[in-house]
Amino acid sequence: MVDFIHNNKDRYGVDAICRILPIAASTYYRTLDLADNPEHRAKRDLHDEHHAEQIKRIWKESSGRYGVRKVWQQLKREGYIIARCTVARLMQKLGIQGVWRGKNKQTTRSRDDQKRADDLVKRNFTADHPNQLWVGDFSVPQQAA
Repeated sequence: MVDFIHNNKDRYGVDAICRILPIAASTYYRTLDLADNPEHRAKRDLHDEHHAEQIKRIWKESSGRYGVRKVWQQLKREGYIIARCTVARLMQKLGIQGVWRGKNKQTTRSRDDQKRADDLVKRNFTADHPNQLWVGDFSVPQQAA
């Protein structure tokens, strides 16, 4: 939207375009200011950018093994003051995670090559009186630990 306003402001004017589009004129001017002066961004954005670089560096030094807890502890050892939840948020935003120990989560995986049970009730689960219709769940039971 900002590009559209910028390209058509000489013809229609910023205020006229902003009245029609769902955007405030101040948002347009703020976006232009941030493009010219990135140091005017919010402190959280500036801190996130700096911390994201450090998180990537530590994660790469560990060959991708460190998770949130170990990256956070390494940052503390290096003198950074950062919350653990911030490290978790930035790692998720960067799309990086540590190595999982133990078994992976296993959920139900549907397979189209297997025969499905016949739909005997034709997806009609209403009954006129008790004990007229019985529906059961035939999912695979989990193994005992």
